[in-house]
Amino acid sequence: MKKVVRAVVVSAALAAGLLSVPASASAAGTPYVPGTLRPSVSQATQDAALQKYYDFWKKNFLTTKCGSGTYAVLSKDADHSFVAEGEGYGMTISAMMAEKDPQARSIVDGILKFVKAHPSVNNKDLHAAEQDSNCKSVNGSDSATDGDLEIAYGLLIADKKWGSSGSVNYKAEAVRIINAIKKSEVNGSTKFTLLGDWGNDAEYKNSSRSSDWMPGHLRAFAAATGDSFWDSVRTRSETAVSQLQSSYAPNTGLLPDFVVSTNSTPKPAPSNFLEGPYDGKYSWNACRDPWRLGVDAITASGSAAAAQVRKMNTWIKSATGGDPAKIQSGYSLSGSKTESGQHPCFTAPFAVAAMTDSGSQVWLDKLWTAISSWSPDATDYYGTGITIQVLLILSGNYVAA
Repeated sequence: MKKVVRAVVVSAALAAGLLSVPASASAAGTPYVPGTLRPSVSQATQDAALQKYYDFWKKNFLTTKCGSGTYAVLSKDADHSFVAEGEGYGMTISAMMAEKDPQARSIVDGILKFVKAHPSVNNKDLHAAEQDSNCKSVNGSDSATDGDLEIAYGLLIADKKWGSSGSVNYKAEAVRIINAIKKSEVNGSTKFTLLGDWGNDAEYKNSSRSSDWMPGHLRAFAAATGDSFWDSVRTRSETAVSQLQSSYAPNTGLLPDFVVSTNSTPKPAPSNFLEGPYDGKYSWNACRDPWRLGVDAITASGSAAAAQVRKMNTWIKSATGGDPAKIQSGYSLSGSKTESGQHPCFTAPFAVAAMTDSGSQVWLDKLWTAISSWSPDATDYYGTGITIQVLLILSGNYVAA
């Protein structure tokens, strides 16, 4: 799969305000690093917001149309009905909702069944990245690294929640996929993730997607397999983030969607490298970076991501004057707007970055108000899926595998 075109769904105007009810320290997830901020509302209020979005997601984006015993996540705003990242999101979200939804395990098992029914043509242990409305693999039937990373992580969460002695051995399934990712979706020389199992050709082998640099996932893969290779992949990407911020975004900390020259000195991809004119900008892929880096910063003591996302947080708070409604749908690395309008996938991740900064409680509370006040869009799988995962983190229900 060499190209995914996202339909841009612009959300309604965000509500802004300040919540003041004291936060509860108790939640179902992994304890956070001391000093991590949480929204200034009760745990019950946080859990209620999460439940509202989760119920909406289940109603509008989960389907059983692809076969008996299967679940699949509909990607209504992508260019195909099903995409790999959506299935990965579905597994992770459902596993983390284990205590709140009696159907959660059936959903995880059903998505796994769908994933295994659609193997990549290049490596049968990876997932073919796109399926059409008839549940048939299309567009080459090869893989997308972001989807496989998330599917494997979701299985590790399932193992934490339910163990692996039942009908599905979640740990074994995860390790099987992790080993396949190592074989087919990581450049063995540079230790950077590839774009997919098609990405080893001359044009793409020294490129990567910054939103695939998920340090928490890579820590979990190292722990699950006992393979230090994953520590090397993590530290290589951590170094690249710092290099890119220093050289290309010293005032914003923003990262580009795609990175090239990973065999030498990583740099932003040129325009139209893979998806469009903003491939070297902070756009529809990199919008996930404050979330992916931020969650490692608050769950792993000493994470390199802490300083990295604080740069992003400091900039966006200043650039918007502390008003979440002014966050736009994409930026150059220097901070100029590339696309106008608001979208959850750009706003919500900055809330995770805010959790890392002790001076950002007011800003975090405004972001919480904005995020929890949105009216979800039944056509926007991407924004809804990201919002739920941010709410899992904000509410303390996130699990680090």
